[in-house]
Amino acid sequence: MWAVIKKEFKSYFYTPIGYIFIGVFLIAFSISFYFSVIGYGNVNFEYIYYTLPTILVLAFIIPLLTMRSFAEERKTGTEQLILTSPISITKVVLGKFIAALFIVLITELCTFMYFGILCHYGVPKLTTTFATLFGFISFGMLASSITENQIISGIISIGFFVITWVLPEFNANLESYSFINMFYKYTQGQIDIGDSVTFITFAITCILLTITVMQRRKSIK
Repeated sequence: MWAVIKKEFKSYFYTPIGYIFIGVFLIAFSISFYFSVIGYGNVNFEYIYYTLPTILVLAFIIPLLTMRSFAEERKTGTEQLILTSPISITKVVLGKFIAALFIVLITELCTFMYFGILCHYGVPKLTTTFATLFGFISFGMLASSITENQIISGIISIGFFVITWVLPEFNANLESYSFINMFYKYTQGQIDIGDSVTFITFAITCILLTITVMQRRKSIK
């Protein structure tokens, strides 16, 4: 599996995708930092992840990161190598997931320079804020596994994020199904075990579904 992780991780930087992801996210985070901290004096580091620029960029660039996971392999014909490889499909899927996760974690580590700035002015709050991103990555991979078109994969992922965001606007009873609202609790320092379990369960479910889709494709081949 380590070979898959290294291959996928390097591939993000052999193409502009990795650089675009990190650059665009940091630009959005910088804008959020300016309005949240400089404009409103908020020293809650977590809240910056919830501001509009950051949320919008996450909704659009995480699909950019994941849409190529399997769709590109299928389009270029290299999927055959995966399906006939001695490495199990489970290891391939987990390797791709971990590689994408590394890119996200590296990007988030870059944002900690702002955490250092906040420490100079006060005592910023910092708790678990990143669990929802794992679910977004896993869903993006699932979307990529069911189509050979990267654009369609990206649109499916973006559509899913937007729907989970606006659900409460249509019906207040659907608020408990909105991942964005769950994430907002973390920014307020509320560690909800139920929401954490939901995020983790969703991520695991998407990974298992991706493995199932690829296993079926392998059996057909």
